[in-house]
Amino acid sequence: MTTLDRMFFISYVRSYLIVLTSLISLYVIVDLFTNLNDFTNNKNGLVDVLKHIVSYYSVQITLIFNVLCEAISLIAAVFAVAWMQRNNELLPQLSAGVPTHRAVRPILLGAGLTACLGPINSEFVIPQVADRLTVPRDDPEMRKPAQVRGGFDSITNDHITGGAAFRRELKVMRFEYASNPESVGGLIHLLATEAVYIPANSPDAYRGGWMLYNTTPEKLNDDKLPENLKAVMPGRYFLKLPDTDFDAVTRRANWYLFAPTHQLWNMLERPDTGRQTAVAVLFHSRLTRPIVSFIMVILGLAVILRDQNRHVFISTGMCLIMCALFYAVVYGCKFLGEVEYLPATMSAWLPVVIFGPLAFSLFDAVHT
Repeated sequence: MTTLDRMFFISYVRSYLIVLTSLISLYVIVDLFTNLNDFTNNKNGLVDVLKHIVSYYSVQITLIFNVLCEAISLIAAVFAVAWMQRNNELLPQLSAGVPTHRAVRPILLGAGLTACLGPINSEFVIPQVADRLTVPRDDPEMRKPAQVRGGFDSITNDHITGGAAFRRELKVMRFEYASNPESVGGLIHLLATEAVYIPANSPDAYRGGWMLYNTTPEKLNDDKLPENLKAVMPGRYFLKLPDTDFDAVTRRANWYLFAPTHQLWNMLERPDTGRQTAVAVLFHSRLTRPIVSFIMVILGLAVILRDQNRHVFISTGMCLIMCALFYAVVYGCKFLGEVEYLPATMSAWLPVVIFGPLAFSLFDAVHT
């Protein structure tokens, strides 16, 4: 890289950091003041409120960045090039015979690198903090009951449902268990007043499964019990479901949004996965995400550089309008894929097919 290349690359990085800080700070401030009552309820003082706010948004910024990362790369590239035009930094290079494409290459390099931050965030950061991302604003200690969505264990083919769940105690009230009808004892139905999930790393003798209390019936024929159900004493059973833990029965309907791509692939191979179409659309969208981000940057720069005599604010406005249309097509195709009007692969790749050739043809037509 030449000295000018390093200068323009640093200019892009500076613009990226400014836009990143500004947009995320704006989002946090608006969201904080909109939901301030949720943070201040049931708190003992200002210190507790501030701790809760810091703890909540320290993980929420990963989701905020996941939504805004493409827009941040685009705005940073647009402002970096617009600043170059405003300071007449492009004109001397063009006068010396340097093509426009070569002059803005450091900006494209920076945009390509930052386009990878979104996939890195969704693959490695968000899955690590997924549990904290689901904590409500008004219940940081998770004392309120959570909804139980039930579960189907794909390994044992058993079904479980329940009433309310309490995350702190890993407890589910009114727990119902129905065994696989094809098991040794046939269909077995147990109703427990409460069930506690014991993690696999627990020192207890029974771990990695559910301890059922006050069951109905209290006693079953031991010869007919499936292998994953053990009688501890009358009215108490230990149920081991390899694929259905506490998180599996209490997570939200859109929990798969926090999963890494390889887990989405594993879910697509399972015939019992709920929301299979939405998972397939998300999987293919993950694959096209860096491409979509880079195409959007190319399209924005092509609009700005096409007429360098145009006022910088007019060029920026045209760029934002073009990219708003781009976003509308991307999310429109995603919606059509989720409602099964389009195949999952087409819903993810159609924006690339539509805007890819257009973006590179406009960028190639930029005057030098």
